[in-house]
Order: sequence, then structure tokens, then C-alpha cells
Amino acid sequence: MTAAPETTVSAQLLGLLARDLPPDRLTTDPAVLLAHATDRSGAAPDGEPLVVVHARRTEDVTVTLRHAHALGVPVVPRGAGTGLSGGATAGDGSLVLDLSGMNRILELSADDQLAVVEPGVITAELDRAAGAHGLRYAPDPASAALSTIGGNIATNAGGLRCAKYGVTRDSVLGLEAVLADGTVVRTGRRTVKGVTGYDLTALLTGSEGTLAVITSATLRLRPVPVATATLAAYFATFEAAAEASQAIGRAGVEPALAELVDGPVLHAVDPALRERGAALLVVQCDGAGAAVEAEAVARLLEPLAVTVETTQDPAEAEALLAARRGALPALERLGRPLIEDIAVPRSRLAEAVREIRGISARHDVPVFTIAHAADGNLHPIIVVDPSLDRLPDAAWEAAGEIFALALRLGGTLTGEHGVGTLKRQWVADELGPAAHGLQRRLKDVFDPRGILNPGKSL
Repeated sequence: MTAAPETTVSAQLLGLLARDLPPDRLTTDPAVLLAHATDRSGAAPDGEPLVVVHARRTEDVTVTLRHAHALGVPVVPRGAGTGLSGGATAGDGSLVLDLSGMNRILELSADDQLAVVEPGVITAELDRAAGAHGLRYAPDPASAALSTIGGNIATNAGGLRCAKYGVTRDSVLGLEAVLADGTVVRTGRRTVKGVTGYDLTALLTGSEGTLAVITSATLRLRPVPVATATLAAYFATFEAAAEASQAIGRAGVEPALAELVDGPVLHAVDPALRERGAALLVVQCDGAGAAVEAEAVARLLEPLAVTVETTQDPAEAEALLAARRGALPALERLGRPLIEDIAVPRSRLAEAVREIRGISARHDVPVFTIAHAADGNLHPIIVVDPSLDRLPDAAWEAAGEIFALALRLGGTLTGEHGVGTLKRQWVADELGPAAHGLQRRLKDVFDPRGILNPGKSL
């Protein structure tokens, strides 16, 4: 049987979608297609998508996937487009399934400390809604003001508070998701405990839209801490700051966050900050013992740091964190950031920092580094000229050495941003042939025609 020409398939799909979806759900406007073709990584797709479907309800997703599956048309799910690994790039002839309009908080239960939300809910908005009940959504990605819950789940996003409260997966209790053929499945539970069957919720969390499309999530909320205490310490070297962060862990203190920013990043944010030191370590403790823990951290850091500031005032704490939160926007003003996302065992953080500095010098490629120091998650960022149509060879070679370094130190290629398109060539090196093959077979079970976000993750 001869396959139908691509133009015929495209026309069929557009006709079926126009017939079965409300008129405001479809867009073929070239400007809209271009805006939905990539994510914050800046990775360039291989052509232009065919159509954008703006989903508003689960039924829009089921209809869209049923027709795309029947015709073999690739589907790229997306939320706010804040991803940093190319996971939302939409190539030639693909269908972009925009879930940002599914943005309702369906339920918020103070008694059960959970929320049920659609995937387009902005992370910070859920946190604010929970705050009205004395609760919060613990995951705190740097993009919280822009990123959506669905995108966070797709990449198993981390963030500033994940050292104490875990990554997104640790706050996802259950999911409603649509499989490639339009079948709706519900996974997980509303209870704190639950071990019936395989943990499909955990499997879908972090699957980067390659196994199913998430249409709602049941999320764990936590009480707002009764107190917080925040410290900002400047150091003479980045390595000294990394070693100091390890000393905090050895002392038995579990901070809510411990964030590292190197000198080049400080200069990009504000040259006056760079004059205060070659690295900044921001530590925040929370809970009833926050002040006591912060005092212990301050005593530990004062002999090692150039300066140490401490506050228990929330507004002053945000000011101390401003350099960390402003890091990526500052680097984006310099050019296109190639944002790496390796993680190493916490005991090897300082070693990783030293070797990244050597890789930068060896390839003559400036590397700007920030890190979630409390869990060993580093973001070595290479900034390139945005006018270039491809990344320079030196940048790729430096990135490849950074990935190899992470694996050699017993770490991982990605701690929270996902694989997307930018890291696919190194995935098999980390997983090994047996696990890589098993994961490919799982993909085939969920998506036998391979239409969901093809070319991503594995």
C-alpha cells in the first residue's frame, strides 16, 4: 500500500481538526507558527510546524491526538515555552499542541494539602493561591513566574528549594494524561501513600511529552514555614564557595536552598556585585529552627568568606536572592545561552567547579556557572553570538567535555532541564545499552507510531 502524500495528510488533518474542534482552537498564521516553533533554549527546528492547536479542555487534546495518531502526524506538546533543552522545538509538518490555555486551578484542599490543576497553570500563581490557605507549592524553578505546571512536570523541574523539598516528581501525587491514540488514563492517587501497581505517575513525570500529554495534575502542597533566615556570603574564589557549601552539609544542616553564583555571572547581573567577591553563596533555612540553623551556617562561613550578611526579613531575603534569580536574564542580554544542567555527587562539587574552569580555558570558551549547591546541580552556561546559525565547534566541544566530566564524577547529564534535543547524543553514554533499550521499548508501548514529541529525550 502506497503512503499518502504529505500534502494530502496535512490537508486531511486540518480538515478533521476544523470539523471537530471549535474555530478558536486552530491557528495556521505564520507568525503564530514561528512563535510556537521553539523554546527558551533557542534551538532551531528543521522547518515550520503545520498548525497550532490551542487546547482549552481535555476533549480538545483527545480529539487532536486521535486524528494525529491515525494520520501519523508528529505532535509537540508545549506550555509557556520556557524549556532550556529544545524539548518544545516543532519541526516541519508537525502539530503544536499548546496547553497554556488549560490554566484552571480545579481544586485546592487545605485539609488534604493538595491541589488539582490543569497543565497551563503558572507555577507562581499556584503558589500564591496555596498561600491564601497557609500552604505553598514547594518546587521553585527559577522560571516560576513564567513556567507552567505541565512544563515543570514534563521535565521534572527542580529549582532553588529542591535540596530540602525535592524536585517536581516529589510533589506530584497523580495525573490525568492522554495517550498518543487519544485514550485518557489516570494515574496515582490523592493520598500521601499509595503503591498499587507500577508507578506510572513517576514515569510520566520527566518524560518530556514523549509518552503522553498531561491534562491535569494532583499536586502535594506543604505548610508555609513559620520562619525563614537567609544568608549571603561572598568568597575570594568560586572553588572556595563550593567547598564552603559542602561544609554546610557535613555540619548536618539541611538548608531549604543553597545557591552558588560565580564572578562572571555576578558581573553580568551588576558589576558592583563582582567587586564584592569572585563568588556568591546564598543559603536559606526555614522552619521553626531557621534562626538557629542560620546562626550555625554563619559561624561556619565567616572564617571562609570575605563577607557574610544575614536576615530574617522576607523582603531583604529576596534582595539577597536577586543576583541568583537575575542570572539567566542577565546572560540572555549578552547573547544566546547554551545552558548546561549537570549534577554530580555533592562531595565532588568543588572538583567539578575546578575542572569546568579548566575546560573553559582549554577551549577558550567563556563559561558562566551557577549552581544549586546543596544538591550538586551545576549550570555551566556558554554564551554565543545569537546571529550565528549554528553553535561554534569550540562551544560544542566544551559542552561535550562538561557532560563527560559529569559522568566521570558519577553524575548525570541533566538534573532538572531534561534532555530535549540538545543532549540526545550523550544519553546512551549515561544509561548504558540495556537500560537505553528498555526505555525505547517503553516508548513504543505508550506511543507505537512515534508521534509524541519525536526526536526528543531518548
